[in-house]
Amino acid sequence: MEYDKDKVDDLVLALMYLGMFSERSVRRAWKSFDWDALDRLHEKGYISNPKSTAKSVVMSDSGAELGESLFKKHFGIVD
Repeated sequence: MEYDKDKVDDLVLALMYLGMFSERSVRRAWKSFDWDALDRLHEKGYISNPKSTAKSVVMSDSGAELGESLFKKHFGIVD
């Protein structure tokens, strides 16, 4: 099936923001998403390399900021 990979990446990044946590002042997110999407987010500079033994990835500043913006856009409550 063909699909818009950029839209998928946006929603994955937004959901990673939802589960983001801080560990020693580093923002991390669980990498329990589609591996192809994680690879693309890494290529775009939003997360660290997901091909490691760690269960989470480091979110870049731009990745965390964009993730927050996308989360609010797609899942925020509008009055």
